[in-house]
Amino acid sequence: MARLKEIVIDADLPSALARFWAAALDGYAIMPYDAAEIARLAALGLTPETDPSVMVVGPGPRLCFQLRPGPRPPRNRLHLDIEAADIEAEAARLMRLGASLVRRDENYVVLNDPEGNNFCVC
Repeated sequence: MARLKEIVIDADLPSALARFWAAALDGYAIMPYDAAEIARLAALGLTPETDPSVMVVGPGPRLCFQLRPGPRPPRNRLHLDIEAADIEAEAARLMRLGASLVRRDENYVVLNDPEGNNFCVC
């Protein structure tokens, strides 16, 4: 039987999108870079800021933000729902972090993350 390892999200700038989601989700943070990983990136001419694959870890599934250059489909086929005790307050906090409002419903708010991916606050 398979189990969920991580959720992979395409990004134009993985490090920036990873920072948004690490700040958006309780208990999540960007996976720390150790000296070996920084050296590996440097050998490729990269830094943690230009890393094409940034991991965010927390109490649930790991999130992987990977570089995906080029045009995107007009609508993402998968979106995240996040739960909050106060939907409006959480939506406002996320908009201060860089999310934008798509629409409000009676039981949830639809937002876009900084790269335009839909997600819901329930």
